[in-house]
Amino acid sequence: MSKLNGKAALVTGASRGIGRAVALRLAAEGAAIYLAADGTETELDATAAACRKAGAPDAAWGVHDLARTGVAEAMVAAAHQRMGRIDILVNNAGIRVRKAFGEFSHEEFDRLVAVNLRAPFFASQAVVPIMRAQGGGHVIHMASQLGIVASRYGAVYNLTKAGLIQLTRSMALELSADGISVNAVCPGPVSTEGFVAGRNPGELEQRARDVPIGRFGTVEEVAGVVAFLVSKDAAYVIGHALVMDGGYIVH
Repeated sequence: MSKLNGKAALVTGASRGIGRAVALRLAAEGAAIYLAADGTETELDATAAACRKAGAPDAAWGVHDLARTGVAEAMVAAAHQRMGRIDILVNNAGIRVRKAFGEFSHEEFDRLVAVNLRAPFFASQAVVPIMRAQGGGHVIHMASQLGIVASRYGAVYNLTKAGLIQLTRSMALELSADGISVNAVCPGPVSTEGFVAGRNPGELEQRARDVPIGRFGTVEEVAGVVAFLVSKDAAYVIGHALVMDGGYIVH
C-alpha cells in the first residue's frame, strides 16, 4: 500500500533538479501533487505527466514568481483550491549568485532573500491554518550544508540557508502541538544543472574529492530523505536539520 494515499503535497521549484525528484518520489508514494516554479511551463507540464505516471492520483502545476511579495500565499491558495487539502509543503525553490563578498548589489541581495527565505516563510504561514484544520501536516525546508558551514562566493546564499534552519527550529517549537512536523534537509554537493553550471571540470573533480565518499549526491537521494521525513517512521523527528553531504562537514 502506498504510504501517502489520500495526502496532497505542494512542492516548489519542482520543474527540475531536486524539486522534480521530490515530486516524483511523493507521487510514487501515492500523494496528489501541486508543482510550483517560475517560467518553466514546458518542464512543469512534463513533470506533472511524470508524476501521474509514477502514481499520483492528480498532478497539477502553476507558474509562481516567488520573488514577488504575496505570491507565496497565492500559490498556497491555488494548490489548496486544486487539491482540497495540503498535507505536505516542500519549500525547495531557491536561487544562488556566486560572487566575492563586497560585490553583491542590493538587487541581488533582495532577490536571494525573497526567494530563498521570505517565500518559504510566508508559504509556511499560509499553509499552517490549512494543516491545523486537517489535524496536522509536514513542512520541509530545503536548506543546505552551507547553512552550517561557510563557502567562498556565497555569503548571501549561505545566509538564507542558515535562516531556513533557524526558521525550522522556531516553527517546530510553535507548531508541534498542532501535529505539524517541521524539518529541514541540508544537502551537500548534488549533481544538478544549477550546481554544475559555471564550474569547470577541474573544479568539479576537486569538489568531489572533498567529499569523504568521493562523489556528489543524487537528486533521488535527497528525495528519499524527504520521503522519510514525511513518513510515519519520522514521527519523532521534529525541528531537525538533516545533513546529507557524504560526510563533507565532518572534517
